[in-house]
Amino acid sequence: MPAATRGKTLSTSPKCPTAPQVLWPDHCIIGSDGAAFHAGLNTDAADLIIRKGFRPQIDSYSAFFENDHSTPTGLEGYLRTRGVTDLTLVGLATDFCVNFSAVDAARLDFSVTVRQDLCRAIDLDGSLTAARDGMRAAGVTLA
Repeated sequence: MPAATRGKTLSTSPKCPTAPQVLWPDHCIIGSDGAAFHAGLNTDAADLIIRKGFRPQIDSYSAFFENDHSTPTGLEGYLRTRGVTDLTLVGLATDFCVNFSAVDAARLDFSVTVRQDLCRAIDLDGSLTAARDGMRAAGVTLA
């Protein structure tokens, strides 16, 4: 979690030099239990682990770009070098990280499906409906 957002409460929107942001309560801080992989998850076969949201000046929702929409995480290049064209996304939160990742992936010309049954939303003031509408408009399949 960026230093600028630590200790804030949900839905505080600061002025940011790169993009408007929603501030969240502290979560997934590098080195904390909240950022650790589940003990039952075998990561031995993992080729790549993407770290995002660790820059103090900007938050990160998408797995492809920081919230400035131009700083890449490296995921696109990794997928392209392996010939991946179709993505299925799951996770938290449907209306933020999954949404931003899905829309960015579709804009990068990946074929994208979001498995809604394997996602959970925050649904802050209608954010889930807006995210679903935005994903559909970007060409994402919602399954």
